[in-house]
Parts: sequence; C-alpha cells; structure tokens
Amino acid sequence: MFKRVPGTKDILPDESGSWQSIEIAARKIFSLYNYREIRTPLIEEASLFNRTLGETTEIVQKQMFLIHNQEDVYALRPEGTASIVRSYLENNLDKTAGFVKLYYIGPMFRLERPQKGRLRQFHHIGCEAIGSQEPELDVEVIALAEELLKGFSIADYRIKINSLGCPKDKQALTLKLKEALQKNAKELCPDCRVRVNNNVLRVLDCKNETCRKIVGDLKLSESHLCPECKEHFEKVKNGLKNLNISFQVEPYLVRGLDYYNRTVFEISHPELGAQDAIGAGGRYNNLVKELGGPDLGGIGFAFGVERLLLVSKIADNKDKNGLVYLVTLGDAAKNAGLKILNDLRSAGIPCDTDFLDKSLKGALRGANDAAAKYVLILGDDELKKNIITLKNMSTGEQKEVSLQNLTGELKC
Repeated sequence: MFKRVPGTKDILPDESGSWQSIEIAARKIFSLYNYREIRTPLIEEASLFNRTLGETTEIVQKQMFLIHNQEDVYALRPEGTASIVRSYLENNLDKTAGFVKLYYIGPMFRLERPQKGRLRQFHHIGCEAIGSQEPELDVEVIALAEELLKGFSIADYRIKINSLGCPKDKQALTLKLKEALQKNAKELCPDCRVRVNNNVLRVLDCKNETCRKIVGDLKLSESHLCPECKEHFEKVKNGLKNLNISFQVEPYLVRGLDYYNRTVFEISHPELGAQDAIGAGGRYNNLVKELGGPDLGGIGFAFGVERLLLVSKIADNKDKNGLVYLVTLGDAAKNAGLKILNDLRSAGIPCDTDFLDKSLKGALRGANDAAAKYVLILGDDELKKNIITLKNMSTGEQKEVSLQNLTGELKC
C-alpha cells in the first residue's frame, strides 16, 4: 500500500472548501489593487535560486529539491520571487509594461523537517510589484497584506517592519554584526557559529534561547542606514501611520535571502508559538539588475496558506453553493431524474443525486451529508401528476412544484 511522501499532505474534499474560500478572497482583493495573476513553472534551473537567494542561505545549502538530468540541474521552486523576476525579464515585461503588479497562488517545495504549518510541499499566496523604488509603493504593499488578512478573517496579527538599507548599509550592518558576535561565538548554537562567517544576518532569526539573548544584548538600531535610506524608511513609517496601520519597528528583523534590501516586514500570529510567522516580504531593488535586467526596484510578500488556515476564521464555502439533491424512487423516476439534473445544470443550478440506490431515508441522509440546500423527491406518483416534491433542508418545509416551473422556483 502506497503512502504519501513525508512532508506532503492530501487536501481532502472536506478541507478544500476552506482553501477555496481563502483563494477566492485573495483574488478579489488583489483585483482591487490592480494586481494580475502570473503562473510560473514549478521547476526552474537550480542556478537561478543559487544566484538570487545566495549560495550560503540555508534554502540553497540544505532545502532545495534538486533534479539532475545529464548536465542540467533543476530545482523545484522553494519560493516565488526569483521565478517571477526571471519571467518578467525573459518575457520582456520590462520593455513592454515597465511597472507591473503581479500575484500568484501555488505550491513551493523545501526539503526541511516537517512541523506544524511547515511542510515540504507548502503553498504560497503572494505578490510582486516590479519597476518602482518609491516608498509609497512599500506602504501600499503592506496595506495590501493587511487587507488580505482581513479578507481571510484573521485577527490579532502583528506587523513588524525594519530597513536593511541599501547594499552599502547592509554590508556595514553585516560587518558590525560579525565583529560583535565573534566575541561570543563559542556560546552560540552550532548552526549560528557557522552563520557568523557565512550568513551572519541569519543569526538574528535563530530561535535558540542563548542565541536570542546574545542578539538582544547587541542593542541594534537604524545607525547603519545612510541618509537616503533613513528618509525612505521614515516615509514608509509615516505612510503606514497615515493609513492607521499598526506596526512595530523591529531592528532585529531581517530576511535571510540575499536579495532583500531596504524595507523588510513580517506578519506574525501568537497562536503559532515560536514559529509564529504567517507571512513576510520586503524590497529587492537589485534583483532585476542582478539577473541581467535594468536597474529597477521591486517589492513583494508571501503568505503561507497552511499557516493562514491555522489561524483563519474564514468559512468553508460549501454551504454557499445552494446544492440541490435529487432523490428518485423507482426506475421510471430514476430515468426522468437524469433529464431533470441536466436541465438544472444547464440553468446554472448545482445539483446531485444518489447513485447507490439507497432507501429514501438513506438518500436524505446523503443529501444532508452533502450540505444540500434543497432536496427534490420524485417517484411514480409525482411523475404521473407531472410534479416533484421540493424540501427546504434549513426549515424542513416542503411543497409540490410543477416540473415545468422547477427551474424558476429554484432560482427565486
């Protein structure tokens, strides 16, 4: 007997309604902000992620699913931004459109230890705005993230923001951190001892209590920012205040991928424990140029759908379908029922019937299990009179309806 691959999950029909509700809400809200959907392949050249995420990042070193095909090495995408920027350039959107707003919904893959809300195949809802470096865009993107959370019926989240500054500022911060952390390197966890030399910003993300205490004693501030980056960050903060968006400046917040600079942000939720992030993002003003394109700014974010569902109160959309369930009694009614179902579906009315030849009681139980809004009961007596019994499953009320008027009755 075959089993699913560890770190993956079957999304069963009883669960998929909640997924659909989140996806429907996301599409609606993205359209309000004039974002258009993009769908990139699940598989990319591994070198794309090596170059954009950084050779020393944990994703590249430990977490990528690699596929070797003779001389070629491919990877299942671990995140969406690099793929979208690759597509933006390969399809000449920088020349034909310039500034674009794009969103995506789909699976990502990372080879890591499965845990609550974190799987090897997981799903992102995210967006990228490419072609502008204006701080007002940062504000709109964070506002969009909050609007999505409201649309997902999620409350009690926290928005944390920081600025890594331009590449020179980021380098200054990196050198400052290395110098400070090397003094306590022996007290750091084994992973962070390696990170101090290879990717020191990742030390700030470590959940180890000793590492967190050492990092907390560093007293980080915005002192590494140049005047231009300070001004940019002030405009972002003022813009968020103007929109009444609550946020907290978190000097220890970094994004562990090499392409991030200037504004970075993370959204957390207290119900998720230590691994409390439900979404994150930031600016990547050098990524387009790094991949061979013009010098254009970009910013984006992604939510983990599995994590959203852990804290969302969004309703399963199953009960909104208005399903009509047909119960037939006898061969003649069963034959006539196929025509009735066909006519209802042609009129845009979702419907189903019992295909297991159950008793009336069993068929009604099946209608209830299917969350049907109405049940139609058709037997030989009804056929002779050219009528059908219509039962409202919410109220229990039932009445006889002419077969000719059935579609109109259900559409009322």
